[in-house]
Amino acid sequence: MPHSQQPTAEKVRIKGVRVLSDDWAILKKTTFEFLRRDGSWQETTRETYDRGDGATILLYNLKRRTVVLTRQFRYPAFVNGHPSGMLIEAAAGRLDRASPEERIRAEAEEETGYQVSDARRVFEAFMSPGSVTERVHFFVAEYDNEAKTRPGGGNHAEGEDIEVLEIPFAAAMRAIEAGEIQDGKTIMLLQYAFIHLFPAAATTPEPAAIRS
Repeated sequence: MPHSQQPTAEKVRIKGVRVLSDDWAILKKTTFEFLRRDGSWQETTRETYDRGDGATILLYNLKRRTVVLTRQFRYPAFVNGHPSGMLIEAAAGRLDRASPEERIRAEAEEETGYQVSDARRVFEAFMSPGSVTERVHFFVAEYDNEAKTRPGGGNHAEGEDIEVLEIPFAAAMRAIEAGEIQDGKTIMLLQYAFIHLFPAAATTPEPAAIRS
């Protein structure tokens, strides 16, 4: 769907901005007027959480029909009803003033141990546009055993304790249906891989369970 032809500056009037929190990220409360389609202006208040933009990557091996994912504890998922809080995810991280390509290569090596030389950007997405400003850059890259340069596991100083998983692609797709993979960015990358990288892989008999 094409973007609106009307300039954003003519549709939004910022009335006031208040910072509610400025710690790990910035939480703001903004009051603004928005020009509705009927020509009337409506005043609205929204809270936005700004943690910066991010990047994520799916490492895949076409010959072996495998992907590399991670498993780590996510407190927000745990407090919202996930039994263990241990989510299976694609490697990812915040940009922190680096380019998406630079950051995702560094994050992939830090989290999975694989050195990525040719990361291909496939799309971008706002993951929770109702309240979070973050735009995520999605990448894919092929890997092989020679690219494994370190154990992975994440940054201990940042509280990361990441398990590296190399699993059959078909098992990863079945894990989505089984509820074993519930992370949004990971589901999006696996669906992209199903359509564009190896669409026949999901028909290969593989167990749904993902184990260490």
